[in-house]
Amino acid sequence: MRESMYSALFGAMTNEHRLDVIANNLANVSTNGYKKDNYAFQDTFQRFAHDYLVDAKPYVRAPDFWPKPYIQARTRMGGQYSDMAQGSIQVTGNPLDMALTGEGFFKVRTPDGDFMTRNGSFQLSADGRLITEQGFEVLSGGSSVTLPRDNNIQVDANGIIRADGNQVAVLDLVNVSDPKGLEKYGQNLYRIRKGSRATETPAENVQVQQGYLEKSNVEIVGEMVNMMEAQRAFEINQKLMTTTDSMESLVINKVGNVG
Repeated sequence: MRESMYSALFGAMTNEHRLDVIANNLANVSTNGYKKDNYAFQDTFQRFAHDYLVDAKPYVRAPDFWPKPYIQARTRMGGQYSDMAQGSIQVTGNPLDMALTGEGFFKVRTPDGDFMTRNGSFQLSADGRLITEQGFEVLSGGSSVTLPRDNNIQVDANGIIRADGNQVAVLDLVNVSDPKGLEKYGQNLYRIRKGSRATETPAENVQVQQGYLEKSNVEIVGEMVNMMEAQRAFEINQKLMTTTDSMESLVINKVGNVG
């Protein structure tokens, strides 16, 4: 099979994945605290066994003992990561809405364990617990936060919650030593990827803004441009595969008619 077929196949698969990532970003353009996904490319190499023994062994014989390495480059996705750039801050006036500016996360507890989130759209449960839109408990000191109703709730920049001037809780604000070690879990939650060397640390360069929400950092115009680019690239690779297949069929038919 011609090299052009393999190159076009890898290119088409790569751009198909790009389209999936871009579509997911656009679908979450209105999601509070959402961080868009980006992607990176790299050359991957297909090596043959003799590539790992390339020395000439001059003490055995003068000529090179192994053939010259033959390396085939295949460009594809090298990785996918979340762009943790700050999203715009929107005023809501709701005392239970909290936006984070800087590097850090809220800690929340779910039935599957503790996770991190940038979505500060909180509310009170029937028993007065501070919860997320999905019903997950917001944590303070590793425990849930219970707030009295019909009180003046104030939250300062350090996450200290006061009710009528009396301190009732301090939000757990955390960060990670290496943002690349984070992975999305779903429902706008993050956790440290298994096998990653990243560790959870106290957030030092983050501030809480009460009565505000951090919006998604997705830029619609930029994502639409990326989508059109990926779609055109996919169509070009698809055309290349079709052309290569036609050329191979022509060669096979010509060879078959020789004689």
